[in-house]
Amino acid sequence: MNNESVQFPFSETDKKVGTLPYLALVLKYRKRSLAVKGILDTGSTVNVLPYEVGIKLGAIWEQQKISVKLTGNLANLEARALILTATVNKFEPVKLAFAWTQAENVPLILGQMNFFLEFDICFYGSQATFEIKSKK
Repeated sequence: MNNESVQFPFSETDKKVGTLPYLALVLKYRKRSLAVKGILDTGSTVNVLPYEVGIKLGAIWEQQKISVKLTGNLANLEARALILTATVNKFEPVKLAFAWTQAENVPLILGQMNFFLEFDICFYGSQATFEIKSKK
C-alpha cells in the first residue's frame, strides 16, 4: 500500500487551451493489459473509454449489457459499462468503471465516477503540474 503522493507535469497540448493534465496508466481486462493516457477531467461525471481501447483489451461490445447515459458533448453517443483494473505509477491497482463508447474520436477520460473517488488530485495550474495520492 502506497500512501505517498506523486507529481506529474501536464503533458499534452491542445492548440485552443494549452497544456492539459494527461496521465499515463495501464488498464487491464481479463488477461490483457494496455498502456494508455487519459485526461483528468473534473467536469466529467464518469470515466469514458474509447471503443478501440476496449477492443484492444479484448472486451466484446455485445457482451456488455449495462447501458450508461453520457452527458454534455457526448450525450448523443451510446455507451456501456465496463469494469477495468487500472495501475497508476507506483500505486496499488484499482477497479475503475468506464462508460465504454463506440465513438472513435473521444479521448480516454478520467472523471468523478470513479477515478476521483480512488485518488486525491491537486492541480497546480500555474506550474502546469498535478499531484496524485491514493485513498488507500
